[in-house]
Amino acid sequence: MDLGMSNRVRALADHVRNMVETEIAPGDVEYHAEVGKHPSGDRFRHTDRQIEILDSLKAKARDRGLWNFWLTDSDKGHGLTTVEYAYLAEEMGKVPLAAEVFNCSAPDTGNMEVLERYGDDWMKDRWLSRLLEGEIRSAYVMTEPDVASSDAAQLAFEARRDGEDWVLNGEKFWISGAGDPRCALYILMASTAPEAAKHSRHTMFVMDADTPGIEVLRPMHVFGQDDAPHGHMHLRFTDMRIPAKNVVLGEGRGFEVAQGRLGPGRIHHCMRSIGLAEKALELLCRRGLHREAFGKPLVELGANYDIIANARMEIEQARLLCLKAAWMMDTQGTRAAQPWISQIKVVAPLMALGVVDEAMQLYGGTGISQDTPLWRMWTHLRTLRFADGPDAVHRRQVARAELRKYTNA
Repeated sequence: MDLGMSNRVRALADHVRNMVETEIAPGDVEYHAEVGKHPSGDRFRHTDRQIEILDSLKAKARDRGLWNFWLTDSDKGHGLTTVEYAYLAEEMGKVPLAAEVFNCSAPDTGNMEVLERYGDDWMKDRWLSRLLEGEIRSAYVMTEPDVASSDAAQLAFEARRDGEDWVLNGEKFWISGAGDPRCALYILMASTAPEAAKHSRHTMFVMDADTPGIEVLRPMHVFGQDDAPHGHMHLRFTDMRIPAKNVVLGEGRGFEVAQGRLGPGRIHHCMRSIGLAEKALELLCRRGLHREAFGKPLVELGANYDIIANARMEIEQARLLCLKAAWMMDTQGTRAAQPWISQIKVVAPLMALGVVDEAMQLYGGTGISQDTPLWRMWTHLRTLRFADGPDAVHRRQVARAELRKYTNA
């Protein structure tokens, strides 16, 4: 396995790292300080200054050719492998706003992959071109409030055929990005044949976010935060009608589309988690060297040398596992990579949470306050352990793959 950084991605990583550190990080602080300052009082509307920050940073990224890295195996992107892109995702993970600046943010990357791989030409013309240009945002509408959505076969949101239309009824929640006023596309998974075989019950649909019949009930709060203006919304669909042509790939093929979408996205999430862990370790070390207690730098007290050493070793191990999952996807495809993707979905956020927690300890009360980015890192990583499926589901998949070696099941 060649998991090292290629020459072409090394140069890109240097440019990305420099822009993240010197331009995006300062802009990110100001951007988030603007939340809720729109004259209307609506936290899910951008202020003029937020728009200015985003547009200016995105324009710089595009002018420098730092755009759409994530799009592998396509002439619309850089033509990077998943392994190569993983190194860039790590750098982008260090600052919340960075991924969007380079047009590499979730859920847009996964949604663009759906349109690129499975979408009809009219879908690409309507939404993909604008997403690739960074003009609009999108949302992936899957999780439901009344079923354990970690078992996607249980999803019960109904789509019923009525002549040349589909009629959609039900509720979805934790719909990330649906709060953003620029969100123009929903990609939604619905039950179209509940009595069919397990993986043929569901169908994927595309629709305009402002289609009549969609109601935003509320933003879901994450540890008391509404994550405005991005948001994770609770939606209700009431007799919402869309044309039959809005089906992606084909009726009953929703699982196929979902698996094709979720594989690369999980690797992206995990490598961004590695970036967060690296940033947290940097903060930990700087604090330990420059803060004193009991007549010594903090780093010399207690077990802090061990804590730092363990953090470094755990980051390196998690990175290698993520890169192997990426290599499996590049060389053997999404299906063969699934057990490895399941492993990193457990390992990466847990590791990063541990590093962030140790950094918080070293900062004391400041570590859980608004004076450091650690609280935002921690809540994001803890949320990530649900966003792409709970740990127990991923462990189940890893165990089943292991047992098949001995049971031929």
